[in-house]
Amino acid sequence: MTQPGERAESATSRPTRPRFRKPASLTFEPPMAAVDAEHFFGLESVTDPGELLERSTDLAVAFRDAAERAVEYQAVAAARLTDPRRFDRLTETQLAELAGWGEDYARRMVEFGRRLERGDPAGEE
Repeated sequence: MTQPGERAESATSRPTRPRFRKPASLTFEPPMAAVDAEHFFGLESVTDPGELLERSTDLAVAFRDAAERAVEYQAVAAARLTDPRRFDRLTETQLAELAGWGEDYARRMVEFGRRLERGDPAGEE
C-alpha cells in the first residue's frame, strides 16, 4: 500500500533507462586558438614518437568511444520516433529518409534502440 504522495509501482511500469558508458576522457585539450587545419590537438608539435603514439592513441580511443555512444543515441532516437504508441510515429522508410540511411539499416537501428531501452544492448532476449 502506498502512502500519500508516493507512486505505486505497477507490473507494467517501464524498465529503467540503460546506463550508457562514458567516453574515454582526453588527457589533453586542443588549443583554443587552433583553427588551422594543420593543427590537430597539438599532435603536430610532439617530437617524441613514444609520446606521439600514446597521445594519438588516447585521442583515437576517445573519438571511437564518442562515436559508439553517438550511435547508441541515434538508435534510441530511431526507436522512439517509430514507437507504435506515438500518434506521430514515423515508418522505418520515413526514418531512413530523414536520417539518410538505407531502409535495412534503419530497421536494424530501431531494433538496436529498442534493445537499449529495455536495458539489453547485447541483444540477449
